[in-house]
Amino acid sequence: MSVNDLLMPTYTKLPYRRGVGMMILNENKQVFVGKRIDTRVDIWQMPQGGIDEDETIKEAALRELKEETNITSVQIISVSRRWFYYDVPEFLIGKLWNGKYRGQKQKWVLFKFTGKEDEININTADAEFEEWKWVDINSLPNLVIDFKKRLYISIVDEFKMQVSDLKV
Repeated sequence: MSVNDLLMPTYTKLPYRRGVGMMILNENKQVFVGKRIDTRVDIWQMPQGGIDEDETIKEAALRELKEETNITSVQIISVSRRWFYYDVPEFLIGKLWNGKYRGQKQKWVLFKFTGKEDEININTADAEFEEWKWVDINSLPNLVIDFKKRLYISIVDEFKMQVSDLKV
């Protein structure tokens, strides 16, 4: 064990949780976001969740999307080329995922919403959102909690060209 290993905070040695995120576009190329139910500040985010052991990225994205928003009427446009990583702040380590992870590594799936808005229902069994809305893709990094801002900038960079080229 090196001196650097001894000096590193314990949480930085934790693994990343495998997850998936979903960018859902409506007919106006706006992105679905939900306001987090578990915070008092005005924090919004795109749906995201874990990948079960036996799931593919697409299966996990479709399951999580249904669980969090009731949305099933979607068309998959693409899956991110790479994994995206983010760390949660140290003070949250023990409060999330039973303290087993330092953050998440995620694949992101870009969807086109093909249903009607009355399909969207965030009042699910384990609700994560208290409100939802459609926003411009460029506003996403300004809506999220600070420790996810760089993540959202990277996701927007990954999908922005596909969104602008999308025929609605």
